[in-house]
Amino acid sequence: MNYKNHILVCFALVLSFSVFAQQGKQKRADTLFNKFSFVKAAKVYRDLIANNYNKDYATRKLADCYSLLRDPRNASRYYKSVVKQKNVPTEYYYKYAQSLRGMKKYDESQEWLLRFKDSGGVVHANDFSKDVNFITSVFGAQQQYFLDRVRFNSKYSDFGAFEQDGKVYFASARDEGVAIKRLYGWNEQPFLDVYVADANSKKNVDYSAKIKGDVNSIYHDGPVTITKDGKTMYFSRNNFNEDIEVKDNKGLTNMKIYRATLVDGEWTNLEDLPINGDNFSTQHPALNSDDSKLYFASDRPGTRGGSDIWVTNIGSDGILMDLKNMGDVVNTESAEGFPFINNEGVLFFSSDGHTGLGMLDIFATIKGEENEESIVDVINLGIPVNSNKDDFSFFMNENGITGYFASNRQGGRGSDDIYAFHREPVLHVEGVVTDAINTNPVPKAVITLFDDKDQQIAYMETDENGYFQINIDRNQDYKIVASQDKYIDDYRTFTSKNIQTELITIKANLLINPKPDVVKLADLNTNNLDYDNNLIGNDSTSIKNAQLKPIYFDFEKYNIRKEYAIELDKIVKLMTVDYPEMVIRIEAHTDSRGTFEYNDILSTNRAKSTYNYLTSQGVNPANITEYKGYGERRLINECADGVACSEEQHQLNRRTQFIVVKME
Repeated sequence: MNYKNHILVCFALVLSFSVFAQQGKQKRADTLFNKFSFVKAAKVYRDLIANNYNKDYATRKLADCYSLLRDPRNASRYYKSVVKQKNVPTEYYYKYAQSLRGMKKYDESQEWLLRFKDSGGVVHANDFSKDVNFITSVFGAQQQYFLDRVRFNSKYSDFGAFEQDGKVYFASARDEGVAIKRLYGWNEQPFLDVYVADANSKKNVDYSAKIKGDVNSIYHDGPVTITKDGKTMYFSRNNFNEDIEVKDNKGLTNMKIYRATLVDGEWTNLEDLPINGDNFSTQHPALNSDDSKLYFASDRPGTRGGSDIWVTNIGSDGILMDLKNMGDVVNTESAEGFPFINNEGVLFFSSDGHTGLGMLDIFATIKGEENEESIVDVINLGIPVNSNKDDFSFFMNENGITGYFASNRQGGRGSDDIYAFHREPVLHVEGVVTDAINTNPVPKAVITLFDDKDQQIAYMETDENGYFQINIDRNQDYKIVASQDKYIDDYRTFTSKNIQTELITIKANLLINPKPDVVKLADLNTNNLDYDNNLIGNDSTSIKNAQLKPIYFDFEKYNIRKEYAIELDKIVKLMTVDYPEMVIRIEAHTDSRGTFEYNDILSTNRAKSTYNYLTSQGVNPANITEYKGYGERRLINECADGVACSEEQHQLNRRTQFIVVKME
C-alpha cells in the first residue's frame, strides 16, 4: 500500500479540522451513549461520519442511537450500511432485522434473522413476532453489562448502594455485632440501617460501619442519596422522629424522606420534608446532577398504581416545590420505585408493571429526539442486570460504565444482595510516536489505522507530546502507521482478539527515523537562519533549517579560525546532544592556487585539524568515519587555474564540509 497517498489525503483534511479534536468527540459520543443520552450522542456520531473519522464505528453507533430512540426508519437506513461492512459483528444482522420489523417489513426482517442465525446467532421463536418491543430487542442483541463481586453483602438484606468520593453507602439489615436485635415482623430480619464502606473494600462490614449521627433509628433507615458537595443527605425512614412513631389510619407506619446535614463528621439536624404525609409512603430519594430536583417513589394521592415515581424541584434555599408525577410512560397500574438519575438526566427505575423478565425489573427512560425534556419510552436493561426475581436500586457512576443494583435472585448470600456491574468498556489503541535518534516525542505525526484488509479505518494527529488514542473494535486485527514528512514511516500490527473484557487499552508505541538525507552540513545556510533560535521544539529534524556557516580557512593555512570554531561548536552540539548516534564524514578542500600535491597535503591537514577539534570537544571518534582532503579537485565555482578571480571567490573553495553518513 502506498502510505504517501493516505498521508496526502490526511493532510488535506487537517486543513479544515483537527483530527485530534475528532478523537475527543468520539470519546464524548461513547460516554453519552453509555449514559443513555442517545440524542446528544447521535449528534456527535453524525459529525464524526461527516468528517470521515472512524466512519464504520460511528455509523454502527449512530444506527444504535436511532434504534434506541424508537426511530426504526433512520435505524434501518444506517444498519443497511453497517451490514455491508467487512467483519461487522454478527449481532448487527439481528439489529437490522429488528429495525426492519419496526418498519413492518416483516419479510425482509426474517431474511436478516435467518442470516444472523446462519452466522452463529441464536434466534428465538419470539424474535419473529410482530409485537415484541423494538428498542428492548435491539438493546438486548448483545450483553451490555457484566457483573462483579461485592464483598460487603451479608446473610440479611442489603441494597440501595450509592457511591460518592470512594465510599459506598447502602442499607442493610445485618446489625451484626449488636447484642440485642430488633426484628421487623414482616420478615423476621433486623430493621434496616445505613452503612458506609470503602468502594474497593474486601473486608466484612459490621455494625461499626454504620454512618455516624442521627440517621439510623430503631426502625427502617435507608437507602440514601447525598448532594454533590457531600453536605446534605436525603434518606428514607419509617415515620419516626424525635422518638415518636406515627401510624396511619390503618395502623401502619409509613415511610418518609428526611433531610440531614453533615456537621463535624456526623449526620444530624434531621428535617421532615413537606412532601411527606402520615397516611402514605414517600421513599427512595434520588437527586439529579445539580441537586435541583428530588425524585422519589410514593403511593400518595394521585398515584396511578401501587406506587409511582414523582419529582419535586429544590430551591436554592432548600424549599421543595412544583411536585409532579412522572407520567404514564414511566408509571403503570402496578408499582414503580427506586428512581435514579444519571448525570445526563436519564431516569432509571424499577417496575413490575412494564414488560420484564420476572418480578421487579430495572428500566431506563428514553428521551425524545425533538424535546429532550420529554420521556417517550422505557427500555428493559436485560440480563444479567434483570432476572426472574426482584431487581432494584440501580446506581450508575458518572463514568457511565460502572455501578450497582440489588437483587434477591438465586445464588446470592442473603435475601437481597448488592451486585456491582460494569459495561464492556470502549477499547482503544494508544501510544507515543518517538524520534528514533534523540527519543523525543514527535508532535503532529499522522496516525493511520488499517484493518486486516488494509482498508483505512481512522486517522488522527499526535498531540504536542506525541500521544495518540483511537477507539477500536474487539476481535479484530489491525495495522497502525505513523507518518511525518521529515521521517520514514513506521508501522506495527496488533490484535484485539481474545483479550479480557476489562481491558480498555492496547499499547502501540511507534519509533520513526528521520529521513537519511546525505547532506552537507556546511551548506545548510541557504535560509540564513540561526541555529539556536531555529530549533523547533523537540523536533530533531529542525537542523535542516539551521544556519551553519561554511568552515573557511586562510590562504595556505589549516588552523581553525576563532570565528569558525563557533560553527564547529554547533556541529559538536548536534552530535553530542541532538543526534548522539549520528555518523559523519569530513571533507576538506583548497582553492586552485598551488600544485596538486601541495593542495592535497593542505586539504588533508585541514580535514585533520577539523577532526581533532571535534573530538577534543566531546564528539565520539567512532562517529566520524573518515576525514579526507580533496585538494582542488572539487571547486564550487569557476576559479580554476588560469581564471582571474577575487580573493572572496577563492575563499569559497577553501572550506570543510560534513557529510551525514547515518542518522542512527
